[in-house]
Amino acid sequence: MAKASMTTRKEIIERQKTAYAKAEKKEKGKILDNVCLNTGLSRDRAKRLLGKNGHIASKKRKQGRITKYDAAFVTALEKIWAYMDFACGKRLVAGMNDMLEALLQCNEINAEPETIKNLRTVSAATADRLLAKARKGLQLKGKSTTKPGTLLKKDIPIRLGGEWDDAIPGFVEIDLVAHCGETTAGDYVNTLDVTDVCTGWTETAAVLNKAQVHVFSALVDIGKKLPFPYKGIDSDNGSEFINGHLYRYCKRNNICFTRSRPYRKNDNCHVEQKNWHVVRRNIGYNRYEGLEAVSAMNEYYASLRLYSNYFLPQAKLTAKIRVGAKVQKQYDIPKTPYRRLLESSHITPEVKEKLHNTFVSLNPAALKRDMACALGRLESFRVHMRNT
Repeated sequence: MAKASMTTRKEIIERQKTAYAKAEKKEKGKILDNVCLNTGLSRDRAKRLLGKNGHIASKKRKQGRITKYDAAFVTALEKIWAYMDFACGKRLVAGMNDMLEALLQCNEINAEPETIKNLRTVSAATADRLLAKARKGLQLKGKSTTKPGTLLKKDIPIRLGGEWDDAIPGFVEIDLVAHCGETTAGDYVNTLDVTDVCTGWTETAAVLNKAQVHVFSALVDIGKKLPFPYKGIDSDNGSEFINGHLYRYCKRNNICFTRSRPYRKNDNCHVEQKNWHVVRRNIGYNRYEGLEAVSAMNEYYASLRLYSNYFLPQAKLTAKIRVGAKVQKQYDIPKTPYRRLLESSHITPEVKEKLHNTFVSLNPAALKRDMACALGRLESFRVHMRNT
């Protein structure tokens, strides 16, 4: 049969469009057969022309799963991620419930019930993927200011790996973090960092300089804030720690006093990690001098101790397995120091109740605002060194 002219094709197609759109599947097949026979068009071409808009017969269904995490979810996730100090996915998910409950209770976050449900069930891998574009790296560097102390060194033993019972809260590592800027000349503010090995509970205090009397006084004050008594204190070999003040204090209170090996930072790995994560990430490497800077920094630390110990989960190393030339590290499920204390059988019910009462009274968003305000005040005391 001779092929129909272009005008005739159009007429045939137009006449059959309405019937084709309303027809069932089998009937559509018959209509297509007739159109192809009368116009000489291929079946695919005829099907496209008979479509609703004259160009496509039907819209193809988009492949892939329906998106579960929409823009509102990502916005809420990024907000909580910022409140949790930009934690990795595993730590973010581990602390999500505590942070989310606190924010909802204080009306700091508004989200649909479906978004809240998804926040509670999101996986660590998905959280990392959704936050990939927003994640920023931060690189800082500084100077070491530890000067060896020789006094009483022979009387203070070096701590070896198995000498402490790390399952009991109260065995702490201590260190000083210098806020000296580009030079260690003169007096400058330091931060005393005290970290519990068992739970990761961390307390920090700014001191005027590295004088033994200031450091010792801050250590005693921190001991009064801790939810457990000192059972052991481990320091580096700096003269700010290896001195008679601390030695007599530990002996008088039956506290095990030990020191690390010289030039072995890994011996104090717990506090060294907190030096970065708690102090450097928040205060930085600027230079600060004077009592006003000490006061402003301690104002910041007053909010930081609550924020970091109650709302920031941390993973704890549980085992090292050597596989050939490599060492594989295994970690437990990330938990906040607060949660680890609640799970400890060495903490009394009275202390646990006090910790819980403090936790339910906290607003993490308000703590972040207080920290930002204190940090702005601290910045006014920053010392800008002249290049010589």
